[in-house]
Amino acid sequence: MPASLTLTNIPDAIYLRLIQTAELNRRSLNAEAIVCLESVLAPNRIDAIDRLARVRKLRASLNKAIFKANDIQAEKLKGRK
Repeated sequence: MPASLTLTNIPDAIYLRLIQTAELNRRSLNAEAIVCLESVLAPNRIDAIDRLARVRKLRASLNKAIFKANDIQAEKLKGRK
């Protein structure tokens, strides 16, 4: 069952930052506070071996084509003109 929490004496700078990030993430102030608490208290950490395995799997799945700087720049500019 979800619980309620009331915070007092929040420093102005922290409160302002929480409001700003809530707006940027299109969340309510309450939802942003919960996300912040979850990220600190219940992190979803991946150990180094698992992370490396995921990187290797991703790298193996990538196309082996060699791209030149000019090709990359041309693709970035597509549709911008």
